[in-house]
Amino acid sequence: MSDTETTTPPNPAQRESEDWWRTSIIEMAPGVIRYRGYPIEELISQRVSLARMIWLMTRGELPTKAQGALLEAALMSAVDHGPQAPSIAISRMAATCGVGLNSAMASAVNVLGDVHGGAGEQAVELYQDIAARIDAGAGEPDAVRAGLDAFVAAHGKVIPGFGHRFHPVDPRSAPLLALVDEAARQGAVSGRYAAIGRAVEAHLAAKRGKPIPMNIDGATAVIYAELGFAAPLARGLFCLSRSVGILAHAWEQTEQGGRIKGPLPRRYTWTYDGPARRSVPVQD
Repeated sequence: MSDTETTTPPNPAQRESEDWWRTSIIEMAPGVIRYRGYPIEELISQRVSLARMIWLMTRGELPTKAQGALLEAALMSAVDHGPQAPSIAISRMAATCGVGLNSAMASAVNVLGDVHGGAGEQAVELYQDIAARIDAGAGEPDAVRAGLDAFVAAHGKVIPGFGHRFHPVDPRSAPLLALVDEAARQGAVSGRYAAIGRAVEAHLAAKRGKPIPMNIDGATAVIYAELGFAAPLARGLFCLSRSVGILAHAWEQTEQGGRIKGPLPRRYTWTYDGPARRSVPVQD
């Protein structure tokens, strides 16, 4: 186009079409891809990690390398927990039905709800509620007590992020909290949510008379809260993390073969507790 040429402004119909979807996430044109304004070629050449890219896409800015490393640790730590986890088992069963990897993954991700997969989001909400109570003037013990009481009243007695069905002490929690402590010493995070998580753990142990250790959901929730993620994003981040394990198991099952594998070996059946055999009544 010469210096004297001008572009024709879009007509109303074109403008309406272009504005139908509005996004600040990606700009794309022939030969151009920019995420939040950053050219993809620069993101590649600068070796921006996937974790930092997730931050950019969901938050709008690139994190520091320290923040990105902490997010990456949280994502890495929760990728899998074996076929006893419903999402993983579903991925493997779906793979034996011949649906393909994408459908096996979708089937598994779709069960990551409030009970299986939502504890991290709930723990972030709990931590943030306690932090708000402290900011409003309550001392930490009172804020923890009131926050837990409010959570139980709203959601029931199960406290998300603490205790585990299989691990007396979750081996993932302490290393993650150690990374948070190190990041706090470096000034990458404040450390306040690590303190709140530990205070909740101490309160639960004192109240129940036995340790109720923080689990992976509680520890990753500390990280997500420290990094400033909104609580609902914590569930989305867990879905991204667990998708790695889901993919690995679906692919492994595909390679192993097998057709229509259910939750039990064929020689075993479920427990039936309905009526004994009976005859259908004769109808007039």
